[in-house]
Amino acid sequence: MTPTGPATGTLYARLRDWFRAHPLAFDATIAAGALVSMIAGSFTDPHGSPDGPTFGDHSPDVWSVLIMIAGAAALVMRRRRPFAVLAFTVTISLFELVNDNRPAPIAMAAVVALYTVASRTDRPTTWRVGLVTMAVLTAAAMIFGPTHWYAQENLGVFAWTGMAAAAGDAVRSRRAFVDAIRERAERAERTREEEAGRRVAEERLRIARDLHDVVAHHIALVNVQAGVAAHVMDKRPDQAKEALAHVREASRSALDELRATVGLLRQSGDPEAPTEPAPGLGVLDGLLDSFRKAGLPVALARADEGLTLPATVDLAAYRIVQEALTNVRKHAGPDAKAEVSVVRVGRTVEITVLDNGTPRTVPRQAVEQPPVGGHGLLGMRERVGALGGTLTAAPRYGGGFRVQAILPVTPRTGRDGENT
Repeated sequence: MTPTGPATGTLYARLRDWFRAHPLAFDATIAAGALVSMIAGSFTDPHGSPDGPTFGDHSPDVWSVLIMIAGAAALVMRRRRPFAVLAFTVTISLFELVNDNRPAPIAMAAVVALYTVASRTDRPTTWRVGLVTMAVLTAAAMIFGPTHWYAQENLGVFAWTGMAAAAGDAVRSRRAFVDAIRERAERAERTREEEAGRRVAEERLRIARDLHDVVAHHIALVNVQAGVAAHVMDKRPDQAKEALAHVREASRSALDELRATVGLLRQSGDPEAPTEPAPGLGVLDGLLDSFRKAGLPVALARADEGLTLPATVDLAAYRIVQEALTNVRKHAGPDAKAEVSVVRVGRTVEITVLDNGTPRTVPRQAVEQPPVGGHGLLGMRERVGALGGTLTAAPRYGGGFRVQAILPVTPRTGRDGENT
């Protein structure tokens, strides 16, 4: 035997989707069903015989049929004008109860209209409208009905109107709950997308800062050594050869760091992805030696013995020293000297770079202001701010320049690490 379950489910899904696309047709179907039920109920007499209700012994008159048709027709507009439909169906129900000794079950239209109002409004309104509707219809049935006030027909009016209000409120609550869950899911999806975009932007900014620091430092050294080689090429070829060797060494270092930085963009499983650690204060001596070879005397003072910095703080400290010394080499003049100090102070580490140079053609204020000068100090500020530290960069009294960064030993992470 062929199972009919899937076919029935498919037919139900199609009808449901069609009725959702055509709500007026659905309301017309509900109205037709209510009309058939009211007409069938009007032929029933609950007290027709001692054995129970009978069917067919009682028939509605023409006026009752017209009232039932009017009440059912009003239900077609129950979504567009719910309160007006409820008022109309309650009014014609009262008219039928008052003027007919055997009233037709026209109150069914009022029950459907009350359900619609309850499902499309708030709970306080449902309580107020539902209580008024129950009280008015039940009182009319008890007072003007052909039976005793405690008859089951009168209690049925009370029960059906109360259930209609409760069912409509339950449907409204479930619909609001589903909508809230859907909105929460959509908001969570948007939040995930925004968070992913923010992380991508932060990673791009970090890579851009690293590229700037690497290129600016090594190109400055290459430029200085190339100038020295060109100046002494004819008179002192040995010194020119040494300068060119420094150029070669600086360019090789630049290529290695660029390869390591760009390699971060590779996939994690790529065999060509870099495996060497990021530079930090552990290789600070090598960085200072590269500046000394370029003709910049640099003195180092350290008081951070036994301090192990997190990778992000260690890299930021290294880049700050690198960028500050690059600015000294580019802007402080040919006779400038620099001093670098790394000191642990409580839960922070202080990185200070001093020089005694004076500007030649580019004012140092232009270097300090990111919109006018380069991106060096701007990148340093972004690095320090992302870690929750502070950066001070300003001319020194009596000449020279001072860059000081105070970095926390434990960096901020997540949203707490954003610049504020």
